[in-house]
Amino acid sequence: MGATTGAVWGRAEQQDFRSRVRGTLLGAAVGDALGSPVRGLGMEQIRAAHGAEGIGEPAFGHGRRGAVSHLTQLTLFSLDGLIRAQVRRDTGAWHPPTDLHRAYLRWASTQRDWGPDERRKEDGWLAREEWLYARRDPARSCLTGLGDETMGTPEAPKNPDDPGAEAAARSAPFGLLVGWEPELVMQLAVECAAQTHGHPTACLSAGAHAVVVHGLARGESLDTAVQRALQLLAPRPGQQPVAEALQRALGAVRQGLPSPARVEDLAGAGTADGLLSVAVYCALVGEDTRHGLRLSVNHGGDSAVTGALTGALLGALHGETALPPSWLAELEGRPTMLVLADDFAMEMTQGPALHGPAGSSPGWLARYPRGYAALPGGAPVPAL
Repeated sequence: MGATTGAVWGRAEQQDFRSRVRGTLLGAAVGDALGSPVRGLGMEQIRAAHGAEGIGEPAFGHGRRGAVSHLTQLTLFSLDGLIRAQVRRDTGAWHPPTDLHRAYLRWASTQRDWGPDERRKEDGWLAREEWLYARRDPARSCLTGLGDETMGTPEAPKNPDDPGAEAAARSAPFGLLVGWEPELVMQLAVECAAQTHGHPTACLSAGAHAVVVHGLARGESLDTAVQRALQLLAPRPGQQPVAEALQRALGAVRQGLPSPARVEDLAGAGTADGLLSVAVYCALVGEDTRHGLRLSVNHGGDSAVTGALTGALLGALHGETALPPSWLAELEGRPTMLVLADDFAMEMTQGPALHGPAGSSPGWLARYPRGYAALPGGAPVPAL
């Protein structure tokens, strides 16, 4: 697998890309924070707690307003892993799924340890952020999939019977690899999903979500980006549920005013394909970002996942300035997210100035260490 590199970025292009990176990361996080307090509640319960219109603003959860779940934690480590993959390219041993697996193992450590271990310099700066050590109801498959050093692959996936959407909800960062071809973006998302959620529906939903974000980050319309995802899904085994879910989302746009009942119908049994369908639908019919996010979480399913998936789409489409400022002001971990997003944008647009044959920034390599030089178990790293 290869990727397009060496593009020359103008200043306006860099600024637009940074806004979309920030928008994707912050959008996923505010959607997660909005949906988490009502996750798993029925609509009657949501209305009883938040009024006839349902939840409309971030509410208290995990002891504060604007708290995020493990979905956002893992999305941050996805971004961190992608930066580390780019930095490690200089070594000649480049295999991004391995770098993502190592990033997810660092997240798994935050769920076991009391706090950062300052002696582990190879962990980089993100793993030393103390607020990430809060355990926020992580899905069992995330914990078991990352419970040992063995990396799941499409040929030998972890939790092959789990069609859940948690892997899709952490996959938006793959779509920000705008210099890659969309086929490669889908493949990377699929390979990384298999590390915790090996069912084809889970893996292909993650791939489709990443491809849609990829199109939006490159300035395409949402409809165009979804159509490309459908094209790339077509030849893949097991793609039918995901493709049909995306088609249902497109068709539902023409079926009258949006409602919680329509969202619940799209969500179906709550598997990854249905929740991805909800996100695409809400991003398409939302009158603005706030409306689309509210619509995405007011239903009787996994509101945190649908909020995160929808927020990533809207943030990639419109950039950070379209997100509700009052929601961002209360968002847990926002300073960390802004630094990580800007680091990612800088790495993608100016990486050769930060590290390479001509010289490297010691500060950058301290933040994103090159680390190991082999796959888990000592096998050599293949070129991707």
